[in-house]
Formats: sequence, C-alpha cells, structure tokens
Amino acid sequence: MGNSLRSFALRAVMLGFGLAMAAPIAELNAASLLSPGPATLLRKSTEPFGLTTSPLAGGGLHDKWLGVQRQLADELVQIAACESARAGCASPEALRFLAIVDAGRARNGRARLGEINRAINLAIRPGSDLATYGEPDVWATPLATFARGSGDCEDYAIAKFVALGKAGVAPDDLRIVVMHDLLGGEDHAVVAARLDGHWLTLDNRRMTMIEDADIRNFRPTFVIDQNGVSRYVDAPLATEAAWRPSATN
Repeated sequence: MGNSLRSFALRAVMLGFGLAMAAPIAELNAASLLSPGPATLLRKSTEPFGLTTSPLAGGGLHDKWLGVQRQLADELVQIAACESARAGCASPEALRFLAIVDAGRARNGRARLGEINRAINLAIRPGSDLATYGEPDVWATPLATFARGSGDCEDYAIAKFVALGKAGVAPDDLRIVVMHDLLGGEDHAVVAARLDGHWLTLDNRRMTMIEDADIRNFRPTFVIDQNGVSRYVDAPLATEAAWRPSATN
C-alpha cells in the first residue's frame, strides 16, 4: 500500500513536470504560427523564385518600363479598336497579335500559356537592338516588335506579357523577370506566369515552360508587373546599371 502510494505520487510529479515542459513548447509553436514576430520568418514571398522584392522609385530600368507603359497605353487603344472591328482594321500587326490572343483564349490553364509562348516565339525573329536601332537596349511594345518582325529577349517578354493579359490571365499572375546569367555574364528577360500556385517561365530560347524552382545558372535580379519595377533583395544583386542585354538573346 505504501509502495503503491509512493509510486502514484512519483507518477504525478513526473506528469506535472512533463506538462510544465510541454507548455513553453506549445506556446513557442503557437507564437511561430500566429504571432507577428517569428511568423514573419516563415512566410515565403509570392513573387517568382520565392524571394523578397523591394519597389524601385526611379533609375534606368524604372524609367525604361515607364516609357513602355506610356507607349503601350496608345497601342492598346489601337488593339481594342481592331478587335471590335477587324474587317476595318488598318494594322496587320494588330490583327496578327489578336490572332495569337484568340488562340490563347480558346485554351485553358497550362495550354493557354504554352500556346502564347509558342506562337510569339515563332512570330518574332531573334535580333539585336544594336542592329535594328543602332542602340544597345531598346524596349519595344508588341505592335512595334511585330512590325519589324524581330526583337531580343525583352521584346518577346513584353509581347507575351500583354498577350497573356489580353487572353485572360490575371495581372496578379503575370510578371516579367530579369535574370542574370551566371555563366554567360549577361542579363535575360522572361515572362513568369502563375498557374495553380506555381510560377512557369516563358522563354524565347525554348518552347517548353520551366518552373522557377527548376531554373539553374541564373540569378533573378528584377521583377516587373503592372505596378512597376521591383528588385530582388534576398539574393546577391548587381546594381541596376549592370543590366547588360545579350546581343542575341
């Protein structure tokens, strides 16, 4: 009887000790999931590559994209007019662009992204800005690119960005990403489109679409959306002035 009582008391002490030790652990787990402190360390960026970004308020890349947006506003009016009255459209470039948008709209999900990626890759010939404009880096709107029939990586990316938006992809699911080639030492622009929570990259160098997590030998440096330009801050970055487009990208 005495031994049984002592055994019961010992078990009670051990149980109390276990509960006391478990309480701080439970509190820590709850804090990690719910509180504004440790929980911030667990959140992952929703941008392509899962890295944090910081908006740019000025600079060369910011100003370049702002110029594209101004030109694009006029171009979208022309595209809309041709879309509503195609028989009277005086722009063959707008009609070619709308045909690609129509083909994308006819598909859903990954097929829509792949259709527009493939069609624009085939519609534009690779060509350097230096050969076309006599300048090393000119960012063109879709109809301007279609009119000359050639472009480099950012021209492909801008055309896909606009076409995907016209085809029904939500603005929050579309980005243009500038990446630095760690092997070649140059910068390259692609479109990133989010599908079912995953970012797929649409690249003028290939017809297949690759998820951001599977890209190797490239470091993301800047990301562009309808709101402007941001830089990636979670990865070692070159300065904005270091944007060096390839002559053949």
